[in-house]
Amino acid sequence: MGEINVTEPKSQNQAIVHALYKTLASGDTKHVSGILATDLEWWFHGPLNCHHMMRMLTGEALPNEFKFEPRSITAIGYEIVIAEGYEGAHVYWVHVWTLKDGLITRFREYFNTWLTVKELKPKPVGQWVSKENCSTVWQSQPRDLFRRSLPGLMLAI
Repeated sequence: MGEINVTEPKSQNQAIVHALYKTLASGDTKHVSGILATDLEWWFHGPLNCHHMMRMLTGEALPNEFKFEPRSITAIGYEIVIAEGYEGAHVYWVHVWTLKDGLITRFREYFNTWLTVKELKPKPVGQWVSKENCSTVWQSQPRDLFRRSLPGLMLAI
């Protein structure tokens, strides 16, 4: 995958995820295992026949079976990187990667699902989560699919 020459953890994690997609696009899945934790936590939301990333990362998929071409890769804080992509009117995906010390430890995949990511701010003991201590840090932006109705989920970080 090559050397990643950045110093800020947020930028480094974003670069690692970017390199992951480039490596997958080239069909070289052997180098991907070096940045995945052996106990990777995985979560999927979408149609059962759309486990494309799982099949790619485990080597079950053919190199040209599905192409993940991110339209955006955004770092949220120092551990989370969100990638979003869409292909035409029927395919929209969001990947939420959690990294620790340059290693991907958690992966959440949302296929044909709108996603809103909210950050919950620490609150004094005994208080409920409210609008004042919860802010949107990322939201799906599928340009081609604005007229399409898809289920929506909120991820609290």
